[in-house]
Amino acid sequence: MAQQQQTAAVTALYVDLQRAINNGDHEKALKVSSKLFGDNPADDRAFHCKIVSFIQLGKFDDALLTMKKNQELATALPFEKAYCEYRLNRTAEALRTLRNLENPDTRCQELLAQVLYRLEEHRESLSVYRSLMKNTQDDYEEERETNMSAVQAAIQTFSEEPEEDLGLREDTYELRYNAACFKLGAKQYEAAIEKLDQAEKLCREQYEDDPDTTEEDIDAELGIIRVQKAYALQCLGRIKEATELYNQVAKQKPDDIALNAVLSNNIITLNKDQNVFDSKKKIKAATIQRLQQKLSSLQRRAISMNQCLLYMYTNQGELCRKTAQSLQKIHPDMDEPTLIECAQHCRDKQVAKAIDALQRQIDICPSLRLQLMLAQLHLQQGHVAEACKALRNLGDSANRPGVVSALASLYVSMDEPDMASDVLLSAIDWHKQRQPESEEHLTLIRANANFQLKMGSPEVATRMLEELIKRNPGDVKTLAHLISAYSKFDPQKAQQASKSLPPLENLAQDVDIESLEASINLLSQKYKKVAASQKPLSPKSGEDVIVAKKKNKKKKNRKPPKNFDPKATPDPERWLPMRERSYYRGKRHKRREGVGKGTQGATAGASQDLDASNPTPSSPRVGSGAASPAIGSAPGSAATAPRQQKPMAGKSKKKKKGGKW
Repeated sequence: MAQQQQTAAVTALYVDLQRAINNGDHEKALKVSSKLFGDNPADDRAFHCKIVSFIQLGKFDDALLTMKKNQELATALPFEKAYCEYRLNRTAEALRTLRNLENPDTRCQELLAQVLYRLEEHRESLSVYRSLMKNTQDDYEEERETNMSAVQAAIQTFSEEPEEDLGLREDTYELRYNAACFKLGAKQYEAAIEKLDQAEKLCREQYEDDPDTTEEDIDAELGIIRVQKAYALQCLGRIKEATELYNQVAKQKPDDIALNAVLSNNIITLNKDQNVFDSKKKIKAATIQRLQQKLSSLQRRAISMNQCLLYMYTNQGELCRKTAQSLQKIHPDMDEPTLIECAQHCRDKQVAKAIDALQRQIDICPSLRLQLMLAQLHLQQGHVAEACKALRNLGDSANRPGVVSALASLYVSMDEPDMASDVLLSAIDWHKQRQPESEEHLTLIRANANFQLKMGSPEVATRMLEELIKRNPGDVKTLAHLISAYSKFDPQKAQQASKSLPPLENLAQDVDIESLEASINLLSQKYKKVAASQKPLSPKSGEDVIVAKKKNKKKKNRKPPKNFDPKATPDPERWLPMRERSYYRGKRHKRREGVGKGTQGATAGASQDLDASNPTPSSPRVGSGAASPAIGSAPGSAATAPRQQKPMAGKSKKKKKGGKW
């Protein structure tokens, strides 16, 4: 009797559990399943219902903890365990759980494809989806194909090896959007914009048929499409249109944190070093912690680099260096964080620290860009030998024509032509072993031949030129260089080689004589081209002739200066300014020597009479109280009074400071 009552109670609980599941009441389903499992810990159905109720309520930690306490029952629920780990962002643990399954069902395979996609194992994820599409037919085929097209677009965008188009259908706006992303990854921006416009139209048509969907809901769904279109416009250089679209989506304040982060980052790239206050606000939305699992590694890396650059533009040097160093630790194979750190050191005028930072990263992960930057910094500091050392440490890249040319020029500037010659010869040997028929090899041979000729080694130059002649016997220019090199040390060989030159008539076939004559005006100013009709110097009328310009008329000899004595010895200080000469004694030194400028027309005697320090009977002393006689009223006077004269107008004015005297 008691057993029947217990069975009836269990049956009633299962009825309540089924009713709660059908009604979507997961709280009640959790309570009922927990009671059932508590009454019978071996009941695997109650245990399964309890775990599913936890998952439906988003309590993934509680579900994993319950499965950990009941491991024997949990072994039958690998999908639920992996799904909880996936939702808790324990992606690596979810992958291990799914990998351990011998015969995974369809659900586990789909979850495996999603886990691989999040771990950015895109090619393996695509392989799983292909297998599912081939071997499965159910109601989720459209959703599965949408995910497959998203994986294909991710491969095209983030992988170095391009992916071929699978030709998936595009009859929904999600599929059309993924096809547009595939075009973006292939850098076909115009085609991507066209597909994005079509996806927006399909999305609007789909949601307009639903009466419960508002315009705000449609705009929220269209946000991601518009941001992708703005990105394509930005890549095409249509900045104004891209900015308008970005701002349109930003005004709607999207709830998707991943979309908001990408939107903010792209606006920051448009701002660059302008509008930094807006960029500082945007960078906060792009660097929140919850984005770790929402964005790809390349997206997170790009946002971090833009954050470093923003710190640099806002003169936050310490933050810029710390952020760059932390980013370099996360991505040791990247060059950009070290370059940003070095740029900040250079802005702070700490070039030595920039060189140290570059050298540390080169020791960890050698890079051509970093080594070239190191050589550039050494050159800016004037350390030419260190720059040459950095260039020679480039490995195989040191044999590139550009690097070889730079090294040869630097060694010549240090008066070390032998080192420059060694660099050229070693580069030629390297190309001869690996790329003997390449254009770079021939370029280096020609460059080495010219260099050896300039450095006075015609024998070495001839060996290089002879090799070029063997490769291309009809090269007249190389043959001419060879003849010139032979003439330096073996005139007979030069004469013999000159016989191989084509006739002069063949060489002059394409020469335009008129243009050659006209170019003389550019080569020299002594000659000009005049028409024969203006000044006929040639017996043939109508021909242009070249005549010399008339020489300038002979300049007349200037008259010698006044009081010039050709026999006198010139003053050795005549080229110095007057104030710098040894005999200069001040501005009015002539007056100190007693040279006076008496009244105009006065005689020597009159000047003595005018001297107040030498009184005479006819000129009473000043201050005697006697009135001065009128002019001409004293007959028999010894001298006639001097003529009264007004001073010249020019002499009454003060002379300007610094003028001649």
